[in-house]
Amino acid sequence: MNNFGRHIRESLKSLGRNAWMSFASVSAVAVTLVLVGTFLVIMMNLNHFADNIENDVVIKVLVDETASQEEQAKLEQDIKGISGIASTEFSSKEDELEKMQQNFGEEGEALELKDQGNPLRDVFVVRAKEPQDTAKIAAQIEEFDSAYKVNYGKEEVKKLFSGLNIARNIGIGLIIGLIFTAMFLISNTIKITIFARRHEIEIMKLVGATNWFIRWPFFLEGLMLGVFGAFVPIIILIFGYNSLYTWAAPQVADSYAELLPFNPFVWQVSIILLLIGALIGVWGSLMSVRKFLRV
Repeated sequence: MNNFGRHIRESLKSLGRNAWMSFASVSAVAVTLVLVGTFLVIMMNLNHFADNIENDVVIKVLVDETASQEEQAKLEQDIKGISGIASTEFSSKEDELEKMQQNFGEEGEALELKDQGNPLRDVFVVRAKEPQDTAKIAAQIEEFDSAYKVNYGKEEVKKLFSGLNIARNIGIGLIIGLIFTAMFLISNTIKITIFARRHEIEIMKLVGATNWFIRWPFFLEGLMLGVFGAFVPIIILIFGYNSLYTWAAPQVADSYAELLPFNPFVWQVSIILLLIGALIGVWGSLMSVRKFLRV
């Protein structure tokens, strides 16, 4: 720690002496983090959309018409006793008819069945704590005596969850690939800078300098390059997402495609980009100097 001030001065001098190489490193990090930031914004919003869709998946349990009040109450208790149930709501057949009429709007008047008798059934609307458990919970409810039928869109739900998982995995893979690309670029860029100072490193080693004494200036240099490289993507993210949110939020309000709110989402992504930039810079610098420490 006594030499920490010296390490900072050396790293700043190195950035100044190798201004063009430093600029190239910062640019490499900035360009890559712009892409990473774009994918992060897209993927986190897609994940938000997916959560909205998943949370809207419900299980509708149609009650057997022959079930007595006691049997219906027992069915409700049995459903609530299943592990992983978030909520269970009862909807009478009159409520179901009213909802159907409202959904059809003016055409719902044609569904006026007061004089004909209501053909619908009493329903329990069940939500799972984890949407992915919907199929498993539905299968358990089907075994209950007073459950006439269980509806949850079996095939559609399977396809939905499968598609959402694929999209998430592809996005994660692209982000990881971009981060490793940035590490490779900055590693090679810093390696050229260090190559010009290889004799200085050799001399320091020969006079007894430890590996970490030599590494520290390069460590700090890489850290600074990574952090500086993250500033431009963060500024683009703040102004870009603010414009997008201001324009799009009113258009998609109260829908599955609702965007994540500007605050705190943008600041969370900004911190992530800053940390990724620092990690890229440090990793690239340490990997580059390692070769020249073998004297």
